[in-house]
Amino acid sequence: MLFTPAFWSTLVAIIVIDLVLAGDNAIVIGMAARNLPAHQQRKAIIWGTVGAVVIRAAATMAVVWLLKIPGLLLVGGLMLVWIALKLLVQEEGHESVKAGSSLGSAIWTIVVADAVMGLDNVIAVAGAAHGSFLLVVLGLIISVPVMVWGSTLVLKVMDRFPAVMYIGSAVLAYTAGSMITSEPFVKGFFIEHPVLKWALIAGVIVGILLIGRVKNQAQKRVAEQS
Repeated sequence: MLFTPAFWSTLVAIIVIDLVLAGDNAIVIGMAARNLPAHQQRKAIIWGTVGAVVIRAAATMAVVWLLKIPGLLLVGGLMLVWIALKLLVQEEGHESVKAGSSLGSAIWTIVVADAVMGLDNVIAVAGAAHGSFLLVVLGLIISVPVMVWGSTLVLKVMDRFPAVMYIGSAVLAYTAGSMITSEPFVKGFFIEHPVLKWALIAGVIVGILLIGRVKNQAQKRVAEQS
């Protein structure tokens, strides 16, 4: 199992999803720890992230199980379509994240804020894992160090190379299409008509990228005119 192309391609997809959705994590961590003394900021970042990861892993595994219930794969896939589009058309939404005045409060803020804001990551990873808890855990183990120690780097790379966001959104769109076509209600139909399955997945990917591109260009024109 560990050496099959499907396993490794899925693991890469999960890592990409974790990293492209790590922008919010980096912002939350920075805002929650910014008022602490320098020697406590590192502790807040490490322990806050550890707590957030534990909660996220548990939530992701719960969603992996829930997606086995008929109908929820379709719902999760449709939600992921919206998440993939939201990734391209970024909006500010961190005003409610307050800086902690003590180490304990900063850690608590990071954990709670990540739990509230991490729904997109949980749904995306659960959908990409196809029921494998091992893939969920491995994806977190590999991507978490990058999110903790390289959160600022992740944000800078995304700002400097916008194509990274489009690649990440395409991975999310592919996962959404795969979830929709794997829904038990329609899975048999797509097994019999594989061309339609891949046409739907390709349509979801292209549609999200085009809509995101158009919205971003429109926002850019408005910003230039103001």
